[in-house]
Order: sequence, then structure tokens, then C-alpha cells
Amino acid sequence: MERQETYRLLIEHEIKHLEEHTRFLETKNYTQHGGITVYEHCINVAFMSCKIADKYHLDVNYLSLIRGALLHDYFLYDWHEKNPAHSPHGFKHPRFALDNARQDCSLTAMEENIILRHMFPLTPAFPAYKESWIVSLADKICASAEMYQNYKQRLFASASAK
Repeated sequence: MERQETYRLLIEHEIKHLEEHTRFLETKNYTQHGGITVYEHCINVAFMSCKIADKYHLDVNYLSLIRGALLHDYFLYDWHEKNPAHSPHGFKHPRFALDNARQDCSLTAMEENIILRHMFPLTPAFPAYKESWIVSLADKICASAEMYQNYKQRLFASASAK
């Protein structure tokens, strides 16, 4: 079986597990970047993380990489709403995500670090594992692509409306 197929199956298995045993499906209720939900974003980050590890032949713990990626934005609120408890979201949401994940899952130290450190360098503490670095990078790649896609859709929609 091809490596990409292996991690695709691991991702699908972990999504199913999280959907059945946690509040992961609630992430479908919150928009992340543009028209992308937090649910879709986290899945994108899991796939991108695996692609990065595979492309560079990195020896990683794929299960922890995937679980950390899927739970990295498990903050379970609408960050677009003005709420001083969540502000500034970019700095605070990793802690909310980790607290929620701890309530719903048994996490390894690596998975906790992935969730808590994925906003590096915005949050200044260094990731402790290569898996944490990978998810941090994958998150930025996916967020940029999602925001660009939203920008492009809005640009073409406004141009065609003229």
C-alpha cells in the first residue's frame, strides 16, 4: 500500500473516532478562514502535515501528528464574535484547544505540544517535537491557501457583479 493511502486511512480512522467520542463535529459550526470551517481546516492541516513528513522522509509518529493536527484548533467557539475572554484569539486559542482536547481525549505529551505550540512564532514558546514544527508549518500553509481562495472568490464575485 502506498504511504499516502496509509496516512489517508489513518486520518479517516481518527476523524471517525473523534466524531464518535468527542465534540469534534462541533467544529463544523465555526468558520475558520473565509468559507472554510474549523472542521475542514483541521482535516486540511492533518493531510498537509502528513504530506510534509512524507515528502521530506521524516521519521515521525504519524498517529500523534494526525491527532495533534486534527485537534490543534479545537477551541469550540466563534472567534469572529467579539468576546474579551477569547481576545486576542491568535494568542489564546491554543490553550482553549488544549483544554477542550484534554477534557475529551487522552493525549500524549507530543499531542499536547502540537496543539499548544502550533501558533509559533506568534506564541513565543518553541515547539518541542518535529511533529509540532510540522503541524505549525502545515497550519500556516493551509490558512494562507484558505484565505487566498476566499479572497479570489470575493474578487471574482465583485468583478462579475459589475
